[in-house]
Amino acid sequence: MSRILLIEDDQNVRVLLEHVLFDAGYEVDSATTLAEARSLLDTVNYDLLLADGRLPDGTGMELAERAEGAGAKVLIITGYAFQLANEDLGRYDFLMKPVRPAELIAAIKRVLGGET
Repeated sequence: MSRILLIEDDQNVRVLLEHVLFDAGYEVDSATTLAEARSLLDTVNYDLLLADGRLPDGTGMELAERAEGAGAKVLIITGYAFQLANEDLGRYDFLMKPVRPAELIAAIKRVLGGET
């Protein structure tokens, strides 16, 4: 079973995504800020970082390189793709919000190479 670190500052979206991921059989830890996520990355090994593009204290891409260095794959979800720097967002797989559950799970499987 793959372990996912979900970073989403909107509580309603975070809870919805958690349920979708749990129902698909993933282990999920959640954070609402980059600071919380950094702390989790320092103590837990993740298979995937699923990060919001814009957060209260930065962007999901700011944490992506750190996650990759720890061996995790990265998937960014954002409603602000056209407002984020192309050179940052373009380095990672990303989905536009709102994202349908089936679309999210398919993207995760693709990024993880078919793992569940």
